Amino acid sequence: MTSILVRYHEIALKKGNRPYFVELLKRNLVSAVKDLGFKEIRSLPGRLLMLFGEQADEEKIGRRIERVFGVANFSFVERTSLDLEALKSGILEALDGRRFSSFRIDAKRGDKGFPLTSPEINREIGAAVKETTGARVDLKNAECTISIEILPRDAFFGFDKIAGPGGLPVGASGRAVSLISGGIDSPVASYRMMQRGCRLIFVHFHSAPYLDKSSQEKVRELVKLLTRHQFASRLYLVPFGEIQRQIVAAVMRPLRVVLYRRMMMRIAEAIAKKEKASALVTGESLAQVASQTLENLAVIEKAATLSILRPLVGMDKQEIIDQARRIGTFETSCIPDQDCCQLFVPRHPATKARLADVEEAESRLDLAGLIQLGVEKAEVEEFRFPD
Repeated sequence: MTSILVRYHEIALKKGNRPYFVELLKRNLVSAVKDLGFKEIRSLPGRLLMLFGEQADEEKIGRRIERVFGVANFSFVERTSLDLEALKSGILEALDGRRFSSFRIDAKRGDKGFPLTSPEINREIGAAVKETTGARVDLKNAECTISIEILPRDAFFGFDKIAGPGGLPVGASGRAVSLISGGIDSPVASYRMMQRGCRLIFVHFHSAPYLDKSSQEKVRELVKLLTRHQFASRLYLVPFGEIQRQIVAAVMRPLRVVLYRRMMMRIAEAIAKKEKASALVTGESLAQVASQTLENLAVIEKAATLSILRPLVGMDKQEIIDQARRIGTFETSCIPDQDCCQLFVPRHPATKARLADVEEAESRLDLAGLIQLGVEKAEVEEFRFPD
């Protein structure tokens, strides 16, 4: 049977609320690997033990678990009884056939009733490994690290710790609506909010039939990638071209981009209330484009009553690109498309819009009717992982 020891960090700091966070993490871990021979998950002090069938694909399991938010790191482990000789013989047997010139022992004694301390376990096991393999001890740059966990009922050992993404389990921080385009920024913003425990509903504004459907196809692919972290997603595809046309007919050119953004916020908020979500998420980064100056951001956010979360607001473009590469969305985001930002955009948009001017311009529009148009015409699609 394949065994995996999952360790969490930030969750351990939650004290009285820890059981709630641990149960969410367990649920998400099961969702991630339920189709890969999963058998059972158990709670241990500060850790979780996952058990799989004999034919489990360890490589696939590892790729799935390393995307689950809340996981600090994990190891494929073997279990022995709480006996030093049994632990020693198990490790030496598992090392048979491995070649390395240096090693270190990293023992953690979670069961304080065990007769040896962690340093004493390190010395005893280390001496046996050195005598058997001839390898030298190197505490800083060892080729092989042998991790040992002494827990109340069993001892575990393994040879690698695989890093997880950290953060909090998805669902721990409530629900939010993420405005997602086909660009680089908004998928990264979505990822960062899921990492902080938010479960996201996605909203994409497109300008079909005035433009083609390429942005919708890109967003579907991006939502598929992001669903690997929250296992179920809902995407609203909102036709925005007619709304833009009506704004263009009624409003002077410089203010149009700000009015587009304010209308997006209103429609996204209407969807958020329908979905019982508590906040909106955007990929805005301060001063990155004309609509994202301090003045414009302040005017735009006044169109909504819900909180607007901007996880990228202080990041520069290269930082965002680097994270997009790490999380696997960059290549999809770079596929050419036609999104609503390219339709009816003035050459010189306002960078310091005044709320009074914007509200005066909006007085010429049927705001309630445009919001209703966006919500009612939206198409809804569901995504699942594993598919």
